[in-house]
Amino acid sequence: MELRDLIVTPFLIVLVYVGAYLVYLRVTDDWTRRYFFPALTAKIVGALALGFVYQFYYNGGDTYNFHTHGSRHIWRAFMDNPETGFKLLFSNGKMHSDVYEYASRIAFFRDAQSYVVIRIAAVFDLITFSSYSATAVLFSVVSFIGLWMLFRSFYELAPEQHKWIALATLFIPSVVFWGSGLLKDTITLAGLGVATFCVKRIFLDRQFSISRLITLIISFYLIFLIKKYILLCYLPAVMVWVYAVNLTYIRSAMLKMLMFPVITMLVAILGYYAVAQVGKDDPRYALEKLGSTAKLTAYDIAYQTGRDAGSTYSLGELDGSFGGMMKLAPQAVNVSLFRPYLWEVRNPLMLMSALESTALLVLTLYVLVARRRMITRSLANPHVIFCLVFSITFAFAVGVSSFNFGTLSRYKIPLLPFYTLMLIQLYFVNRPSTVDALERTE
Repeated sequence: MELRDLIVTPFLIVLVYVGAYLVYLRVTDDWTRRYFFPALTAKIVGALALGFVYQFYYNGGDTYNFHTHGSRHIWRAFMDNPETGFKLLFSNGKMHSDVYEYASRIAFFRDAQSYVVIRIAAVFDLITFSSYSATAVLFSVVSFIGLWMLFRSFYELAPEQHKWIALATLFIPSVVFWGSGLLKDTITLAGLGVATFCVKRIFLDRQFSISRLITLIISFYLIFLIKKYILLCYLPAVMVWVYAVNLTYIRSAMLKMLMFPVITMLVAILGYYAVAQVGKDDPRYALEKLGSTAKLTAYDIAYQTGRDAGSTYSLGELDGSFGGMMKLAPQAVNVSLFRPYLWEVRNPLMLMSALESTALLVLTLYVLVARRRMITRSLANPHVIFCLVFSITFAFAVGVSSFNFGTLSRYKIPLLPFYTLMLIQLYFVNRPSTVDALERTE
């Protein structure tokens, strides 16, 4: 905490609320308006709380490496010589004599994925005078925008369930905490929200526009630059979603039967191609390398880079093969969704994660029991399929490659809104969606 934080941050927060007040009537209606400012406030509080935890509990960490030991040096370069600042901002990770004085002090200068976050923070630093807390507030605003778009996407599908959808997308505690501050997860989470909204508008609502297409491409590109494995899970799921929704528009049962295998094969080919293209730029994420990448990542997090982030866990032996990784799929999904259990808690942050995981387990069991006679029919719902495919594949991906509860609690936040939305839809699917039902929620 520095003097600049105490001066700049309150002023910036006021500006954020003024800006929010000017736009909220355009992006809300009578039922969603009540969530807008509480959700924005939660994100800002979450961003500031994350900074305090990293400073006073962890005594440093990624968020300070991104800012104090990252973007601040670019900001200083801008203050000394704007030309040098621009060179650093668009650097490809190579040290040159004209930027060495600053680049040599940046912790993640040669880490391309982390440097994307540092670049974004550096742009915000130019507005906040390199105040950590003020820059973190701007990150929280980015996250809020993305999650609000995710909220709107599913609210439009079932407006009478606005309370539950708001809880799933805007107020899950770990998503508020880990997905608001100056971290990679904030940007990727926002990217998923924006991408989902744009996909729905373009391919489901059939409201195409150049601006939406450009926004979709930018969101995909940011996720690709920061965490490619998210796209490995998201692209196949979103293709299945678009296909399943459009299939419902076909009224002829015979035509559906004829088109089903053709379109299924097309989606499979496109999904494979999309995943292959994601891995093409980085050999670690090529399909034949996923097993070895998961093994290296898991053991590195468990015993090296993430050893101080919380207690380690083991799913069994990872042999580096794709088949060996797939054998651990049930354990990986379970650890991502429902662990740590309460008896595995080792520190205060783990307690928050354990309470949340326990609540998710109880909610899952309740929905499965309460709707046991409707599960099969519910699973035919395109929106349920989309959320299920993404959340389960993502749960597997992070569960099998983390091996550390502290790191896992942060890595898994993109799946939590989608998994919770899936449970909500399973519970309420095939119930009447009428204006009368919506009015009864008031």
